[in-house]
Amino acid sequence: MLDVLIVGGGPVGLFLGCLLAQRGLRVQVLERRAEPGVHSRAIGIHPPALEAFEPAGLTQPLLDAGVRITRGLVRGEEGLLGELDFRAASPRYPFILSLPQRDTERLLERRLQDLAPGVLRGGAEVRALHDCGSHVAVTFRADGRARTVQARLVVGADGRRSLVRRLAGIGYPGGTYADKYLMGDFPDTTAFGDAAVIFLTGAGVVESFPLPGWQRRWVVRTATLRGGAQARDLGTLVQGRTGFFLPAGECTMLSAFEVRHHLAARLVAGRVLLVGDAAHEVSPIGGQGMNLGWLDAAALAPLLEEAVADLAAAGPALRRYERRRLRFARLATRQAEFNMLFGRPARGGARRVREEALRGLLSPPVQPLLARAFTMGWL
Repeated sequence: MLDVLIVGGGPVGLFLGCLLAQRGLRVQVLERRAEPGVHSRAIGIHPPALEAFEPAGLTQPLLDAGVRITRGLVRGEEGLLGELDFRAASPRYPFILSLPQRDTERLLERRLQDLAPGVLRGGAEVRALHDCGSHVAVTFRADGRARTVQARLVVGADGRRSLVRRLAGIGYPGGTYADKYLMGDFPDTTAFGDAAVIFLTGAGVVESFPLPGWQRRWVVRTATLRGGAQARDLGTLVQGRTGFFLPAGECTMLSAFEVRHHLAARLVAGRVLLVGDAAHEVSPIGGQGMNLGWLDAAALAPLLEEAVADLAAAGPALRRYERRRLRFARLATRQAEFNMLFGRPARGGARRVREEALRGLLSPPVQPLLARAFTMGWL
């Protein structure tokens, strides 16, 4: 009998596994993938997440591997609109850490292995879940065989398509935005250094972020989903809107994506709980989703320890967890929508109004508040 079974070995499930292993709980993490992910995907780690990582001994390894983004530049059609200094965001971590998700997951997996060898099981696909009242029985398939494991609690950290959420009968209402994007990673041929740069153009936003290894990510808003695009297509869009040349032959990642918003109807259903994208999906513009999931895990870990001992006694605390995390997810959704709004195409008078609004937001009196909001300091 496990204390906690975590379904999903992505960044949120791995972190929760570390926290529970530190608490001495009997835990297992089931991950459908047989091999680690290779896509760079999410890259931004915000100050509240870096603070949450400290008790698990994860912060320093992440800092050693990543690039610290200390400021953001916002440029309009006619030049610089302002600068956002992240030193006002956090006294301890006055920056956003840039690290590809595959590297973050590798460090999380290594730490989990140090804390509890063998806890992570890859190539394990969950098929069924049954809350038996005193425990949950989970059937999964691994190595060509069906197996069943029992746990006092099950946590779904299995992403936006969460099977755990569906098997628990939890709704996931939401929708898809009209905004589409194309992104890629290239050698950094700019002089921006540790700065992120946002180009607000009439045709739509272009975003640029430094990555480890002298790489840089470019994200472009597109009119349609460019699923068949090549690196040269992204390079043409970036050069046309910003003047910067991207070496298409040295692109290491290319992805077209659309953005969605979803929020689970509840996060606690008997002995089944949800964290991360299984609980909420927000637009990746602004880099909040993965961080929101980590903070779910940090808030849930001590409650799981209580619930293992006495689920009924832990009930009020779990309900408070549910209300609080759903509220934060709604706030993150609104902030992401704000970020996308400023990146949509605008011409003529609408463009000038947008630029004047941003100059005001980037002015010295307001800038510290904006920096704190942008780095999730409201959590």
